[in-house]
Amino acid sequence: MDKEVVPGEAKVHLASWNGEENPFDVYLAGRFDDWQSWQVKRNFGRPFVVSLIDMPATRQWLYVGVYNCDGCEWHEDFKMYHYRLQARASCSEFSGRLVIDFERPGRQSYLNLDNWVNDLTVCQITRERISIGEFPGFKAVNLTKLQLDVVVRNSYESWRTALSNVSGVYLVSDQKSGKLYVGSAFGEGGIWQRWCQYSACGHAGNVELRRILESEGGLERSNSFRFSILEIADVHATKEETLGRESHWKNALLTREHGLNAN
Repeated sequence: MDKEVVPGEAKVHLASWNGEENPFDVYLAGRFDDWQSWQVKRNFGRPFVVSLIDMPATRQWLYVGVYNCDGCEWHEDFKMYHYRLQARASCSEFSGRLVIDFERPGRQSYLNLDNWVNDLTVCQITRERISIGEFPGFKAVNLTKLQLDVVVRNSYESWRTALSNVSGVYLVSDQKSGKLYVGSAFGEGGIWQRWCQYSACGHAGNVELRRILESEGGLERSNSFRFSILEIADVHATKEETLGRESHWKNALLTREHGLNAN
């Protein structure tokens, strides 16, 4: 740690799910610094901020970095404070690589570092910064919308190759409402081409998904969506065959009656 960063002058930001976005996904998408700078209260009242991100389904935290904090301004339009945060280069070597074990005290997200510095334990240092890995296989695909955006924007070869060569039936899960949407992709470009459309606008032309976005905050609302694959077929499978399998899954998952499929 930089010798200038004294625990008594630093806040720890335990970044976790805020009801709309998971900061781990925001970090993978390269938007964490901006995301963190907007706060509904004066949460950073010290010269330095040490940022840790909640790693899903563990008591572990990913170290993002240490930031100089040069105050904030209130933005009436957003009803939020915007903090002037600047990442310290001297503390960046282990950014995205250092994993901390720490039992969060209740629901607190902003702690004085001097009170907890002895409870933060390094449990892992990875060779490279955590990022979206190689294509994990069709049965293991489970992307948030932000992760999908990263995959599409960077056109990762393993993902693009795998998803471009199959038709199939996919699932869009809305984490906010718990409702499901079953869709299908066929023909040239396969699932990859279809999911690129979701990345671009959030709904890919689906009536119910578009309605949600239009009535509940626009494109950012789609950050609550997750994308997975129910089954695949050869990219040359006929449209009729693929639509038949799509209908099967709609019936099995009751997405017409209780989900987001309008037909």
